[in-house]
Amino acid sequence: MLASIAQSVVRMGSFTGKELREVIRRPGVLLSLIVGPFLIMFIFGLGYSGFRDPFVTEIVIPEASDLPRDPAYYADLAPGRLDVRDIGTDAAAAEERLRRGEIELLIVAPENASIELRGGRQSTVRVAWNQVDPVYDQLASLATNILVSSLNAEIVERAAAEGISFAEGELGPVTDVPPAVIARPTTAETENVAPSEPDVTSFFGPAVFALVLQHLAITLTALSLVRERLSGQMDRFRVAPVTSMELLVGKYIAYAALSLAVAAIVGLLLVGVLGVPLLGGWLVFIGLTLLLTFASLGVGLLISLVADSERQAVQLSMLLLLASVFFSGFVLPVTDFAEWTQYIAYSLPVTHGIALFQQHMLRGEIRDVWMVGVLAGIGLILYVGSLLRLRRVLHRAD
Repeated sequence: MLASIAQSVVRMGSFTGKELREVIRRPGVLLSLIVGPFLIMFIFGLGYSGFRDPFVTEIVIPEASDLPRDPAYYADLAPGRLDVRDIGTDAAAAEERLRRGEIELLIVAPENASIELRGGRQSTVRVAWNQVDPVYDQLASLATNILVSSLNAEIVERAAAEGISFAEGELGPVTDVPPAVIARPTTAETENVAPSEPDVTSFFGPAVFALVLQHLAITLTALSLVRERLSGQMDRFRVAPVTSMELLVGKYIAYAALSLAVAAIVGLLLVGVLGVPLLGGWLVFIGLTLLLTFASLGVGLLISLVADSERQAVQLSMLLLLASVFFSGFVLPVTDFAEWTQYIAYSLPVTHGIALFQQHMLRGEIRDVWMVGVLAGIGLILYVGSLLRLRRVLHRAD
């Protein structure tokens, strides 16, 4: 009995020693295992600023109004929240700019504030924004509340400074004004003009779809050529009548078919079961899926050609997934990072995939058309890089 246990312990020790030797013989594995996560966290901590740009704002003030027309005055009412770019008089033109995304927040001042105030009624300030991101929707609402609260306090403060019960010097005699109106002369009427409701599931659904699509394509391809190199299959390819381009294109087609089959199922569940809007239609959605799959397969095949073992290929795939979660805009907007960190983010296919799917599905249009070109460029560069690397690996013997 004791001899059997001892033999079992020896065998387990042999396997343990074998695995440790395998790891030690490949320093790249240890390097990626230790340095990789630390480097990602280091870049994240160094590049994340936590600062969100204030809303690009336009204020519309009727021509007959005596309200101030200095942009700095209104920006100071909600410091750090509003970036007042223009003060105009045409509400319809300003709203069209809001829908086109040229501005992010529109404030329309009341036309007859003095008359409403004399009658003991609150004036209504209309505030509109165009956001599909639920976080930015809440931030816009918060900025509106701060603005209205500051504006009310400013009116009451001016009245107190003049030493009168209300701003009669400007408005004329005021009688029978309710205390609530004196405390809050203005109120806000808010509207989000985005074509879809800023819902958490709807907003993050396209992001999850893009992340799953990239990770699936990379995972499927990252081990393909590693196994063939380690099993000696590459030696057969060297003497077979096959070119590196034929081998690579065959890999692309095979894994693209698998990735797209899964993407079709996930996409149907996303729209049909979870109810995520698809305002832009299926045709462009399929095109974006093909483009992201093409770029992601290039990443996986390049990993497969660079990694010296299956273990390292898996580690590199997981490190890329970790980087994608941190930097792609999946959790935090890319604009929250320092500019140099944004270049890292835009080198990931999923960063463009998330933005394009969200715009197409939730807005019905692609605003950042340049991302389509960049995503196609990433795919082509990775394809050429994989082809050149494969030619070196698969060089024919003389």
